[in-house]
Amino acid sequence: MKRAIPVVVLSIAGLVPVWLYQPSSGTSTVQATTPAPSTSSSGTSGTHVVTTTAIDTEKGPVQLQVTFAGTKITAVKMLQQPDHPQTTAAVPKLVAETLQAQSADIDTVSGATITSEAYKKSLQAAIDDNAKTASSSPAASASASAASASRTVDGTAVDTEKGTVQVQVTFEGDKIGAVRMLQQPNHPQTTAAVPKLVAETLQAQSADIDTVSGATITSEGYKESLQAAIDAKG
Repeated sequence: MKRAIPVVVLSIAGLVPVWLYQPSSGTSTVQATTPAPSTSSSGTSGTHVVTTTAIDTEKGPVQLQVTFAGTKITAVKMLQQPDHPQTTAAVPKLVAETLQAQSADIDTVSGATITSEAYKKSLQAAIDDNAKTASSSPAASASASAASASRTVDGTAVDTEKGTVQVQVTFEGDKIGAVRMLQQPNHPQTTAAVPKLVAETLQAQSADIDTVSGATITSEGYKESLQAAIDAKG
């Protein structure tokens, strides 16, 4: 016999702490505006998509759509975000860190503290929701087992006039699960470009991605090294 599981919605009054990441010069209010995440799943692909609750902040609402393969985060899409340049610049970094860390334990992006905190809270809610589904779903458990069979391949070291570029790619089956920079030019443009390149790679699942403006040489070297790793994987 199925038993109904009571759901208790807690109302938390107060401020969301951000002191773990950087000193706060003001206050930020985070409040969930809908009661629970909505979920959908695909029995054929073994994926589970969670649309999180929208979170209101003083900068604007934040809402995510997170795709899981078993317990692995394979994609994060922003459904709602503050209309601010800092947020626009921060989102690719947050997504790239999420896909690398496979958790909500990621750094706050400097200059976008409020958005970062709401993003992490929303992401954690999605992870918790997926964990409940995965624990009770044979298909999700099988998908997680398949995803655990990974292979890591180093791409070619590509010499550019700015410096050497080399990536290390982790494949989960035929899927690109993670990209790590082994070598990169020591330039601010490269530092800013890499999270965007990684995020686009994980979304596109190929080296057919856009060049990052202001980091053309690094982007081309990145794509060449990435394609070499994909070809080597076979």
